[in-house]
Amino acid sequence: MYTQPVHVESSTAAVLEFIQRNPLGVLTTGIPSTDHPFLQSTHIPWVLDTDSDNPTKMRLRGHIARQNAQAKAMVDALAASGSQLEQEVMVLFTEPHHHYVTPKFYTETKPVTGKVAPTWNYSAVQVYGKATVYYDSSRPETAHYLSQQLHDLSHHCETTVMGYTGQDGQKAPWTVDEAPETYLNILKKNIVGIEIAIDRMQGKVKMSQERGIGDRQGVIEGFQELGTDTGNRIAQMVQERGQMKDDAKR
Repeated sequence: MYTQPVHVESSTAAVLEFIQRNPLGVLTTGIPSTDHPFLQSTHIPWVLDTDSDNPTKMRLRGHIARQNAQAKAMVDALAASGSQLEQEVMVLFTEPHHHYVTPKFYTETKPVTGKVAPTWNYSAVQVYGKATVYYDSSRPETAHYLSQQLHDLSHHCETTVMGYTGQDGQKAPWTVDEAPETYLNILKKNIVGIEIAIDRMQGKVKMSQERGIGDRQGVIEGFQELGTDTGNRIAQMVQERGQMKDDAKR
């Protein structure tokens, strides 16, 4: 991912929090095959596992529909269920609030030189690693992986994404145990588990922090004037990132 130094998210904790806050990631694989496209991508919600005793040991856990051509390509490339793909995979996570930035917002530079151009403000994280694929539902390790992954994923999304904690007046979260066992068994036969051992991560936050104070203020006010949730959120992030940049210079 191309990233100017000013846009790099250097905090590992912030990158991990970004993934947990935005669990829907795009899995991209490049697998040589005569039957399937080389490059394939699928949107998948992920569970992020971290190890407090070993911060460098992290993994993503997800699942994909068995009938998905990307799943078929992965299975065809493996010798056995629970095997690791030879090729590295990549998962892209993005912040839902992103927006076009009009040059009209650059109220400091535009009136003086006119040397301004449109751009787009956004945040993203790319994760790279080797993937282990669990596809043989008759094997105990596959059944265990899928059961645990479905439980952990639903718990994370119910409590973190939906806010259903069952506390302080909030609704109780839905649990996998509420679904009939026969239904879950059918479901697990129709999905393939994917576990990625994370090798490296790249975080990027492009929120006008490369601009001067005057232009940044114009961007903040411009997005606030839109009167939308996205506009207000981006204005907030432009303010935060600009302040971080200014503080780093002191």
